This record gives sequence, structure tokens and C-alpha cells, in this order.
Amino acid sequence: MYASYYTPDQIGQLPSEPGIYKYYDAERHLIYVGKAKNLKKRVSSYFNKQTGVDKKTRKLVSEIHYIEFTIVNTEFEALLLENTLIKENQPKYNILLRDDKSYPYICVTHERFPRVFAIRRFEPGLGTYYGPFASVKAMNNVFYLLRSLYHIRTCKYNLSEENIQKGKFKVCLEYHIGNCKGPCEGLQSEQDYNRDIEQVVHVLKGNLAQPRQYFRERMQEAAGRLEFEQAQRYKEKFELLEKYHAKSLVVNPNIADVDVFTITSDEKCAFINYLKVINGAITVTKTVEVKKKLEESDADILVLVMIEMRSRYNSQSREIISNIPIELEVEDWHISVPKIGDKRKLVELSFKNALFFKKERMSVVEDQKGKPHRVVLQLQKDLQLKNPPLRIECFDNSNIQGTNPVSAMVCFINGKPAKSEYRHYNIQTVEGPNDFASMHEVVSRRYKRLLEEKKPLPDLIVVDGGKGQLSAATDALKELGIYGQVPIIGIAKRLEELYFPEDPYPLHIDKKSESLMLLQRARDEAHRFAITHHRQKRSKAAFESQLENISGIGEVTASKLLKHFRSVQKIKEAPVEEIAKLIGKDKAQRLKETLNQGDSLTPPAMDKLPISPAEGEQA
Repeated sequence: MYASYYTPDQIGQLPSEPGIYKYYDAERHLIYVGKAKNLKKRVSSYFNKQTGVDKKTRKLVSEIHYIEFTIVNTEFEALLLENTLIKENQPKYNILLRDDKSYPYICVTHERFPRVFAIRRFEPGLGTYYGPFASVKAMNNVFYLLRSLYHIRTCKYNLSEENIQKGKFKVCLEYHIGNCKGPCEGLQSEQDYNRDIEQVVHVLKGNLAQPRQYFRERMQEAAGRLEFEQAQRYKEKFELLEKYHAKSLVVNPNIADVDVFTITSDEKCAFINYLKVINGAITVTKTVEVKKKLEESDADILVLVMIEMRSRYNSQSREIISNIPIELEVEDWHISVPKIGDKRKLVELSFKNALFFKKERMSVVEDQKGKPHRVVLQLQKDLQLKNPPLRIECFDNSNIQGTNPVSAMVCFINGKPAKSEYRHYNIQTVEGPNDFASMHEVVSRRYKRLLEEKKPLPDLIVVDGGKGQLSAATDALKELGIYGQVPIIGIAKRLEELYFPEDPYPLHIDKKSESLMLLQRARDEAHRFAITHHRQKRSKAAFESQLENISGIGEVTASKLLKHFRSVQKIKEAPVEEIAKLIGKDKAQRLKETLNQGDSLTPPAMDKLPISPAEGEQA
């Protein structure tokens, strides 16, 4: 395989070979992984298409700065590599299976007199794993069947030949109640024990025909010897196996082993059902929801899920049937869309499951629309509010020793951040580090504007700070004549105390309460938003100050340059002609000469500037 880096203007140099391609943003973060039969054609299609491209794809293309590709031998190898990279890196534009539960397996150990037990974590070299099982109940049913049919030890002894001969172990209760034949004391041979393990493996693989035949033959042999009690025991085990087999949905014994995948989708999500059929019986059924990141086709989504499901459930079936055609050439795989017969009925059954799951999910989404989230209702109860706080607005201030003071307001709707409603505020009427006056100003400005625009007020106002900040915000509401119409609280950081206006005693909510966590999330988000805006403002001020130190560059010219180029670095990289269009040829020439003399004008990284204790407390 071969890997290399390219920029979007070099895509013409990509090879016309199968492989995977990776897109990186300006910070070299992996944002998308894809596969292709022809790397050059596939990657070029992202940049050449001008019409018929959805917004998400256009946004993806706008963020691509670097391209890396890996050539493989076949399209199927590309698919496997793509699936692995997506699971490892989880790029933000790739669809993800949001099903990260740890499923139980049944393990048959690689040791003398193998043990059989349930396990969730994978331990290399321990044994052979069978599963996973969709639920613990399903696994326990299989476990009960195995313990009822066969004599399997439950102890953890090292049953080496030497240990048994030395008589290191004694039989336990399992031997006395007939569940074990006592291999620990040499009462059962290794050959006889392994015959049971061989049957156990057949059951775990879903091959029930051979165990049924085994018990039928043992029953007939015992009856032929006139050992009717023994024959009865074999008969009971045979009937238990038959009963277990009847619980599986029998399709048709002539179908043998096949994997069934069906898909139905809408603009946002796809719903895929998977049926694993072994010896005519459905042994696994699973439906998953996949949220679309771009405008992926149903075939592309189905192929990814197919690889994941076959790997997860250890499917070895060569035949795959589906409700849509899949263009995937894999040796020893036969993929088809049946039109008639039993296989068509099987596809219809799978598709019915996918449709039902989709309908169920859509109904849940509809039911949840407009209904308060559980955490919101808990917050209403904890704060003793009249109405659920569906809309929460939280305020925070940020400054360093009074310089570049800013404030921020973040909004949570039904317990979740509504980033389109966030607002920044540059402090206009306050001089110096006066946190209380700053809070008074931004609260006044926010709700004066809402009143003027006749927009609804929030259900709860949260102020980051103690009594002082809360009092300042309360005074602002009183001046606007809306005090009492909207509940308002302050949250102090040190002990996570909640303050109410005109109440000298704070309210303490359980530190593990979801409602307190919601208020903390809002407070922390307001802190982050305010700090980000503050750093940007400091950065801009630092850039303008440095540019103004250049002869002939004043405040107006510096602002014009930064508004166009965004940073001093980009000004340094821009040609003189482009700068001259903004400020004239003489100023542009003088500016370039000064900047090229050295890197003395490059400002320090804003994230490395010291933050005073005041900033950390106020923001």
C-alpha cells in the first residue's frame, strides 16, 4: 500500500487505483474518510461538482486543506480499511454506528477439559468466543440449554494430567447433583469430556442438526440395550433441544446459511435490519439507526453496516440478500436481490422490521417535540418554579484587569445548547474591572431589546456569580419593569450555591443532581463563550497596536487591513498589489518592507497569554 499528502489543487496527480482517501482541515484534523474504485475520479468529483450538491457536502469541501490516500488491491480491501479507520478516528463527517454497548459472549476455553462461561471483554488466547448475544436473557437461555444437555465443569482448577494423578482436587456439589462427571478426580476421561464440548460448539454455532441426531442415536441405542431410564434421559434432552430450536424463527431448511440486509431511509437517518440465518433458522436479528452526515446513498450506508454486522456477529455466510442492489465485488460472496420465492419472503420480513423500527423512532421523536426534558422538569421541581424552564439564558463576564471587558449570553432550550441564540456583548458604559456594573449593562441591553422587538422572555435567567452579580442583574430587570415576570438565580462557583433575589440563604442541590449539572453546563458554556470572545478581542487589539507602530499606518488603516486579511501573518503572505488596492501603493510598499524585516510583529499565541484570577472567577 502507498500513502501520501496532497492539497486540493493537486488532485489531478492522484492515481486511478482503488483505495481510501482521508480529508484533513487546516489544523490537520481528520474530518472524513471515504473509499473509491478510482481515487482520482472520486476525489475530483467533490471539487468539480457545482450543482446538485447539498449544504453539508459544500461545508465539507470548504474545510478540506489536505488530502491523504492509500492505494489497496481491491475495492473490498478499501471498504474494510475505511470501516476500520472510521471506527478508530470517528471523523465528524462520517456516519457512525451509535451502538457502543459491550455485548456478552460465550467463551469455550483453550485448556484441558475446556470451561464454558459468559464474558464481555475480549482476552486474546483465552479461548474461542461465540456471539455476541443481543441481550443477557438470550445468552442465559443458551447457557441453560448447554448446562441441561451436557456435563460441563464449572470449577477453575488446572486439570493437568499430573495434578489429577496426584489427587490435588476433590469433586464438588456439581458432581453430586449430576451436573458434572468429576474429571478433577479422573472419573471422566478427556475423550468423553471433549465429545460434550464438541456438541456444545455445534449448538453455539447454531448447527442444531448434529446435536439432535446425536441424542436421537443415543436414545435408540439405550432402548436397544433395554436401558429405558437412560433412553428416557436422552429423550428429554432431545425434546429440550427441539423446544429450543422451535423458539427460533424457522424460515426454510432449504435456504441453509444466508445473511439478510434491508434498508429504509429519509433525509436525516437510515434504518437497517440484519437477519443471520443458519440452517434455515434466524439466529440473530438486529436493527440499527444511522444518522447521515452527508448525502450518503442507501447502498453506501448498507455496505458499511454490512461489514460491521458480519464482523460483530462472526458471520461466515457466503450468500447475502438485500432489498436494494449492492455493487460490491468480493471473492466467495454472492450478493443478490431476490424477486420471488422463500428468499424474497425473507427479505420482506427483514424490511418489515426495518420499517417498524423507523416508525417507532419517528413516533418517539414526535412525542418528544414540545415536551419538557426530564432534566428540565427536575430543575423546575428543585427550584420550585411555576413553569418548566424550557428556555434558560445564562450570563457571564470576562476581562483581564479591566482591559477589553466583554460579556456573553448562552441559551439552553429544553436542556440543550441552542448555539444560534448565543450573544456576545462588548461593554460600553463601564470603565475598569467592575463586574457588577458590567452585568447590569448586559442584562439591561438584552431584555430591553427583547421588549422592543416584542419577543418572548426566557423561562429562567442564570447569572454566573454570587449575591453581587445577582443583585446587579435584578436591578436591571426592575428598571425594565419585568422583575418578577422571569425567575432569576445566581450560581456561585466555590460551593455551587444557588442564590435567589432578596433571600440571604443560598439553596444547595445534591451535587449529583442532573438539574445542578444542567446549570453547571450552562455556566461553563457561558464561561467558554465569553473567554473565546475576550481572547479574540485581545488578539485584534494586539494586531492593531502592532500595525499602528508602522509609519503611515493609523487606526483606520489597521482596522481596514485586519478586517480584510484577518491576521498579520496573512498580510505578510499577501502580494503588494493586493494590499495596495486597500491602502495605496506607497503605504503597501512601506508595510511589506517593515513586516519582512523580521517576525517581531508576530503576536504571542492568545491561548498562552496569562489569565488573571479575576478572569477565571468572573468568566
